[in-house]
Amino acid sequence: MSGKRILIVGSNQVWSLERIYFKHLQSLGHEMELFAAQDQFYSYYGKGFINKLIFRSGLSNIYRGINEELIKKVNEFNPELIWVFKGMELLPSTLKQIKVHGAILVNYNPDNPFLFSGRGSGNINITRSMDSYHAHFTYDRNIQQTIIKKYKLPCYLLPFGFELSSELYYDCTQQEEVLKLCFIGNPDAERIKILEQLAEFLPLDVYGNHWEKYTTNKNITSNPPVYGVEFWKTLYRYRVQLNLMRPHNPNSHNMRSFEVPAVGGIGLFPDTIDHKEYFYNAGMVYLFSNTKSCIYEATSILNLAPDKAKEKRIHAHKASWEKEYDYLDRTKQFLNSIDEL
Repeated sequence: MSGKRILIVGSNQVWSLERIYFKHLQSLGHEMELFAAQDQFYSYYGKGFINKLIFRSGLSNIYRGINEELIKKVNEFNPELIWVFKGMELLPSTLKQIKVHGAILVNYNPDNPFLFSGRGSGNINITRSMDSYHAHFTYDRNIQQTIIKKYKLPCYLLPFGFELSSELYYDCTQQEEVLKLCFIGNPDAERIKILEQLAEFLPLDVYGNHWEKYTTNKNITSNPPVYGVEFWKTLYRYRVQLNLMRPHNPNSHNMRSFEVPAVGGIGLFPDTIDHKEYFYNAGMVYLFSNTKSCIYEATSILNLAPDKAKEKRIHAHKASWEKEYDYLDRTKQFLNSIDEL
């Protein structure tokens, strides 16, 4: 795909997936703009209780304002491709108006568009806008098939990936290893249940928001969330890096699935089709099917000789690059699908 004018609609926060794709699309010679619809909404919603109350009562004009600004941006930039990430802030009528403009309009939802597990995972705009796009992208095979069958639209598989520099990887490897289990993520009922069962047999550290409010287990050490450099260092530092799926995403993979092996972490993941295909069959991670098998696998990993553990780490890191799981290659994969479209 030769250089095009591409407008990304989503978030401009430093942690956002949109920024990663923006950077790589720009490096590949495309003229880029990013419209931060999500940031505008949360800026309004987070100002205080009154704004929350007005929005929840249906009296807010925040969506209308965001959509008017988006239409203005489209008219000014005149993009050839518009890539919407999730799209909770966008009205179906706006998408139809943009579609008439002539640009290819595609959506990528990093959550499940048919199952909303929380206030930020989806809304009625997602549901009503599914047929407003020329095509969809998803990380999940089941979601892909549902979109194709239900909406008769093209839907391309675009798994998650990793974004990690060689310099940061080296810094991570210089740490002293911690012989414990680690989990990075926020609490929910299922995660708390599993982790407390594990903690009856093995000590573990958790990183996320407000874990201390949800568990008092003496074998669970709660820590605040980690971001940026410290996130990657934490992924690497522990002997066992545990991955747990969300209720809306029980059977495929998540972002952590690619990040752990990429940094050389020793991952212990749920036994899903994706985890088998992408990682386990290549000897990159360990899998568990229930709490009992998780305890067994975690114990065996903790008992690995240091040289064997190091060998596992190096293999996982190298295989992640060899299999082109990084986001630059994901960007090229996206562009190939657009060419096909």
